[in-house]
Amino acid sequence: MTKLDPSLATSVRDQARPHAAVIGAGLGGLASAMRLGAMGYRVTVVDRLDVPGGRGSALWREGHRFDLGPTIVTVPQVFEDLWAACGRTFADDVDLRPLDPFYEIRWPDGSTFAARQDTEAMRAEVARLSPDDLGGYDRFLADSAARYWFGFEDLGRRPMHRFRDLLAVLPDFVRLRADRSVHAHVARRVQDPRLRMALSFHPLFIGGDPFRVTSMYILVSHLEKEFGVHYAMGGVAAIARAMADVIAGQGGLLRMGTDVDEILVRDGRAAGLRLAGGEILRADIVVSNADPGHTYDQLLRKAPRRRWTTPRLARARWSMGLFVWYFGTRGTRGMWRDAGHHTILNGPRYGDLVRDIFRRGVLADDMSLYVHRPSVTDPGVAPEGDDTFYVLSPVPHLGHDDPVDWDAMRDTYRTKVAKVLDEQLLPGFADHLGPEEVFTPTEFRDRYLSPHGAGFSIEPRILQSAWFRPHNVSEELPGLYLAGAGTHPGAGLPGVISSAEVLAKLVPHPAEVSR
Repeated sequence: MTKLDPSLATSVRDQARPHAAVIGAGLGGLASAMRLGAMGYRVTVVDRLDVPGGRGSALWREGHRFDLGPTIVTVPQVFEDLWAACGRTFADDVDLRPLDPFYEIRWPDGSTFAARQDTEAMRAEVARLSPDDLGGYDRFLADSAARYWFGFEDLGRRPMHRFRDLLAVLPDFVRLRADRSVHAHVARRVQDPRLRMALSFHPLFIGGDPFRVTSMYILVSHLEKEFGVHYAMGGVAAIARAMADVIAGQGGLLRMGTDVDEILVRDGRAAGLRLAGGEILRADIVVSNADPGHTYDQLLRKAPRRRWTTPRLARARWSMGLFVWYFGTRGTRGMWRDAGHHTILNGPRYGDLVRDIFRRGVLADDMSLYVHRPSVTDPGVAPEGDDTFYVLSPVPHLGHDDPVDWDAMRDTYRTKVAKVLDEQLLPGFADHLGPEEVFTPTEFRDRYLSPHGAGFSIEPRILQSAWFRPHNVSEELPGLYLAGAGTHPGAGLPGVISSAEVLAKLVPHPAEVSR
């Protein structure tokens, strides 16, 4: 009897497994592919970029690594759980380093606030700025912990696609005053305007207006305190590469540099993908890690839609845009010793600047900046003796009535950012400038296919969260699932990775698909 080549037998068995096509090799797509591979699916991930990671990828310029997107890791347990689901150990593949302090906040009057994990160190910082607010800060910490256990560990890690899921949690929303904004809640606890900013700005990390986003998001303060803030050596791009390696080890395939034109529909179900060149990729299920706006408006443009129609998407509130300046400096390692790994430079306004960005759509003359200097922790990010920087300014997205013309404003705004950096943090840095790149909302629109060039997809307001957000299991097409920042539970690394955990609870087991 003719023997079958063992490798061929494996190939035949592999081809017989149900196939999952994943659109997008961002962290949500990679996490989804890992979980589907662990369940037994044969997985193909398709992405238009040339490297995995999506917004968490990196560019190299003259020996400098520019980390394009997220720069910190909170709640490492979501990655540990993801790796464990694949029979692996996260720490074997990724080197996380805790940061202390997490970041330093600076105000125009010269005052500062160093955020740390240690409770007594944080209380000392509060007392140094405003002793009368110490009791209110303690109450704020308790508020944050309560919202963490409900909003993240419960609500954020289970499906929210059925209306009865919403009804079940409404009493908790009422009890925790989810109708109140983050800033309004903080203002009830502390009086000093600097502390109000320091305790309320976190929604900006996930694209939300602190004066409009539900107070559930004060849970971020508990995340920082409970789990710390970490940096992945090699940047978040190193996590993405490790995820891609796990997928390859499961027998999955990553097809980079490939655009998806549309999601195919057959017999009323998602049936695969049509790629930009016309190639058909058949699949039993489809997962989209693309922005839900792009998924529904473009990839499902030929299919009827009931909820996420073009007019509905046009009415949605989107997160702000981002102006990000990546640059290297030569011969500066050891200079600017008070410029740590993370620094937040506040402009003279807080509330009015946020309103300019989110509501008025105005590019203001003043700004607040987030400055990332990873070379403090990770020497490999730059040539020896050099530094690498990432400077981010929140700006309006492109969907306002009179959008910013970034072709005309790019250099002008960069000059304004440089002036703030020179005056407040990095004196003389322009004399040391090396390679640089600038991303504006235009790049977010064109590179990541983000509607309106928004930095974080749909804004996490209360009526755009949980059940009100695009669901992890599509309401429009059976067999289609969504992961990433624009779906439940939301943006930020913990939310994006958790979206894949929720999705895995909704996807049928491969044995059910093959029947």
